[in-house]
Amino acid sequence: MKRIILHILIIFSVSAYGQIPNNLPDFFKDVSDPDTQMWEEIYRPQILKTFSNEVYGNIPSGFDPKVSFRVEEEEHNALNGVANRKQVIITLETEEGKSLEMGLLIYLPEKHEGKIPVFLGLNSIGNHTIHPDPAIFLHKNWCRNRESMGITENKAVEISRGKVVSRWPVEYILSRGYGIATVYYGDIDPDFDDGYKNGLHGLMYNDENIRNPLTDAGSVAAWAYGLSKVLDYFEEDENIDSDRVAVFGHSRRGKATLWAGASDQRFAITISNNSGCGGAALSMRKHGETVKRINTSFPHWFCDNFKKYNDNEENLPVDQHMLLGLIAPRPVYVASAEDDDLADPRGEQLSVFLASEIYDLYNLKTCVKKTKAVINSPVKKGLVGYHIRTGKHDLMAYDWEQYLDFADRYLQK
Repeated sequence: MKRIILHILIIFSVSAYGQIPNNLPDFFKDVSDPDTQMWEEIYRPQILKTFSNEVYGNIPSGFDPKVSFRVEEEEHNALNGVANRKQVIITLETEEGKSLEMGLLIYLPEKHEGKIPVFLGLNSIGNHTIHPDPAIFLHKNWCRNRESMGITENKAVEISRGKVVSRWPVEYILSRGYGIATVYYGDIDPDFDDGYKNGLHGLMYNDENIRNPLTDAGSVAAWAYGLSKVLDYFEEDENIDSDRVAVFGHSRRGKATLWAGASDQRFAITISNNSGCGGAALSMRKHGETVKRINTSFPHWFCDNFKKYNDNEENLPVDQHMLLGLIAPRPVYVASAEDDDLADPRGEQLSVFLASEIYDLYNLKTCVKKTKAVINSPVKKGLVGYHIRTGKHDLMAYDWEQYLDFADRYLQK
């Protein structure tokens, strides 16, 4: 009955609002009364595989590098006594001797009892940019030039230290009882198109794993893979509760976060901030940053099969509400910004609303409605959270307040 009502709502929404595409892919084809067993055993694996083959790409099945962890630096009573800072090198090494190092920065509350829940996210310029702490290492990998931060030769520089502190309120997060951990996403896979030769892609292919551009992983999937390797480390850290990890991301890193949360069910909560096309927004709305626009600007983000849907979104076999549905029954939170039209806030909200069909299978409460969301009025009571705030494409203090409140419901014992 819930399923019939949802379909009626979709039909009426097309005529009344022109908001939800009338040919949106269905979770269940020719099934009138689906259940959780059918979802978990049949449809979820099919949808996950379709996203792998048609959107994000696959990590080669034979790719199994040796993963090792080395604590490079640790200091108690950091940040004026409130934090335990730890910097860890995660090394991936193939049998051929090729290797990649990811620098993981962790801050944990200095005073705590038991294992700590953690927020994990990728940063865009370097670990040293999230806080002015002079002890944070500068990475040695390629980074995008930004004159405003003094970066002119694709190298991290001291002057950029703490430049994105507004997006990373470390002390506030610690005060709420959570740890915060981050990796520079360029450590995993540098964000430029060079034919998939750099970063993780440089490790994945050999004589046995020959690249298939149509279905092999783009950079978004590579970044998601890196997040899972960090979770592997958390399982070995005696101070971190690996069962209580919230993975979050902003913009392109939000796309990677959603794919990580969908493909790795160990993540307890998945949080997307302004992720747009290829993230939380419905591709079939063709609004803001469309499939063609994103594939043209960033041809390395997705597998080449995704390019088939440039100006051809109506033939997509999946759409992003299905990606959010893959995260069920774990909590998921999506956030938009009023002035971020490229990320299609309305399309993100509708995606969340439609994903609720899967949470309904589990009889889990969801509260996000189809009607246009009210600005600065977050919906965070159910397993599926959403807000749209005033302002631009950014990660702000307001966003963090909602994420921490949401996490308190599920991660704090």
